[in-house]
Amino acid sequence: MSYIVQRKQHFYVVAYNGRDPITGRERRRWHPAGASRSAAEAIKMRVDQARPPCRRPGTLGEFMATTWIDSKPLLSHSTRCRYQWMLEKNIAPRIGDIALDQIRPEDLDALSQNLLRHGGRRKNGLAAKTVLEIHRTISNALDLAVDRRLIDTNPATKARPPRPDTRSTLPAIWDATQLAAFLAHTKPKRFYPALHLTAYTGIRRGELAGLQWRDLNTTNTTLSIARTRQVAAGRTVEAPVKTRLSRRSIDLDTTTIGVLARWKRRLARESAVIAPDTPMFLNTHHRAPSPESFSQLFTRSSIEAGLPRIRFHDLRHTHASLLVAAGVPIKVVSERLGHAHPGFTMHTYQHLLPGHGRRGGHQVRRPHPPQPADPSTDPTPGNKAIAASAGRHPGRSPLSPENDKAPETASFQAF
Repeated sequence: MSYIVQRKQHFYVVAYNGRDPITGRERRRWHPAGASRSAAEAIKMRVDQARPPCRRPGTLGEFMATTWIDSKPLLSHSTRCRYQWMLEKNIAPRIGDIALDQIRPEDLDALSQNLLRHGGRRKNGLAAKTVLEIHRTISNALDLAVDRRLIDTNPATKARPPRPDTRSTLPAIWDATQLAAFLAHTKPKRFYPALHLTAYTGIRRGELAGLQWRDLNTTNTTLSIARTRQVAAGRTVEAPVKTRLSRRSIDLDTTTIGVLARWKRRLARESAVIAPDTPMFLNTHHRAPSPESFSQLFTRSSIEAGLPRIRFHDLRHTHASLLVAAGVPIKVVSERLGHAHPGFTMHTYQHLLPGHGRRGGHQVRRPHPPQPADPSTDPTPGNKAIAASAGRHPGRSPLSPENDKAPETASFQAF
């Protein structure tokens, strides 16, 4: 809408043009009309008629389900399903019917508190990290609404979402004795090779489910990680690994190579199709199992073995913890796990670094630099274990009983 302003002997028609997207200030255009008010009235009528009709921005739920999600055509299937879960289960039932231009920061704060207390399938509350992820998703959608000039500012920038506890938490793991007991218990099971491979490489569940026979190089005794299979919206989908560093090659020990060779011979006896592009692990119907099957087998087997309850993903933590405790360099462990940065690996497993505090205190007391240790006698770094993990001795692993030069620790003796 526009209005008429008189300044001394002159009239002006002032038209409101919304707000500046950067400063947030109102934008107005002044049309000079001369000394005649009738001329100003005519100009005002023309300005109002030329202005496009004001369109309602619609509700938050409608905007996110259509305009916002359609603006992201390159989303992976799993990410799109994640967004749909946020919208259909958490956002739409609570604030989805509020008009975009009526959403206030207090509405988003109320949503966060409701999700913390009553969110989730069992209505017992969502984790603060999940609630923050939902808030950021809404904020991203409202940013698009600002870009499309449906709203003037993004109210999410003034809201106060929960902040997850950033204090370091120790991952749940088994020691080597417990891991050895688990592998001994599961040896008769069909998918023992998959469990063994996970324990000896630390690969993720999706990476395990996505393995194909072409990924195994028996000549160089390496395993390539190139794809992942995940469950999204009740459907198993295959996709490339998430990041560049997730695509990696892992050295295998001779024990693991032997386990996979026996598994391949078993599939051949069952007349299963074995080709470079067929899945490495097949169920009794010779089909690729759902990734959930590995988790379910792991949970049942750990209960049967009477071991402490941990998740399937914690086999990955167990593998990494044994390497770090043996003195394998953090960079080597990080590359083996496919972490984005060695700093993340250090932050997660630094409590397991052997003897650092003791050696630090010893150096403070000594006025002169310590003499370098003899690599043939120093048990701390685990020289041969490091070399095996780094690939200089690809036929062995620091988790292998064949590594007779591994550190003399209880965790390694268990293997």
